[in-house]
Amino acid sequence: MGKNVQNVMIVTGGSQGIGAAVARLAGARGYAVAFTYQSNRSLADAVAADITDAGGQALAIQAEMADEGSILSLFRTVDEAFGPVSALVNNAGTPGPITPIDGVTSDILDTVLAVNVRAPFLLIREAVKRMATDRGGAGGAIVNVSSRAAGLGGAGEWIHYAASKGALDSLTIGASRELAPRGIRVNAVSPGLIETDLHARAGAPDRVARLTPGVPMGRSGSVEEVATAVLWLLSPEASYITGVNVPVSGGR
Repeated sequence: MGKNVQNVMIVTGGSQGIGAAVARLAGARGYAVAFTYQSNRSLADAVAADITDAGGQALAIQAEMADEGSILSLFRTVDEAFGPVSALVNNAGTPGPITPIDGVTSDILDTVLAVNVRAPFLLIREAVKRMATDRGGAGGAIVNVSSRAAGLGGAGEWIHYAASKGALDSLTIGASRELAPRGIRVNAVSPGLIETDLHARAGAPDRVARLTPGVPMGRSGSVEEVATAVLWLLSPEASYITGVNVPVSGGR
């Protein structure tokens, strides 16, 4: 691994689901990819191997998104391995359990908000220190992985998750306007019903199948379809686009 690679990407939560799809596609498109995982080293190693076996550069880093020190350590590790980050994908998130609002505890809120809101905020802050042209950086691009839940509200299931993604949408808008003059574009994607284990982790493994009839396109989406949108927003093809939130939801 050499330092000062031209295109360096950090993907949080990159060992599975949407994050893994983003990491693999980024590696195929020439990024040196550093991605985080929380605990499953074998899944992370498999994603890294996919990237390196295809001729790319990858680094799997164990990190805890609820811990600021872990986030700071992540950036120091990437600085040392590849050089300053040029693309950041804030993908790591937690849905919390499916529960009506009167079942939401303060512990659930603390965890969901720490991972889904505070962590992206801190990650953007650290990326700005390295990307911003007024700080000697070369500019960069950031994509936040939000959710259609923010617009739909999550009533009766995970209003806590929806609210956290609503906060992430506001962060996207504010950061895009503040950072545009500093050479950084900030956008978001909002996946709809995507085939991942997020639903099972929240306690509803049948949720995608149950809600798919309500999708205008009549099917669920794939993680690869989300990854393609993310990579496009990060690319020069989207060079005049900032502050947008692209629904990847089949019309839902």
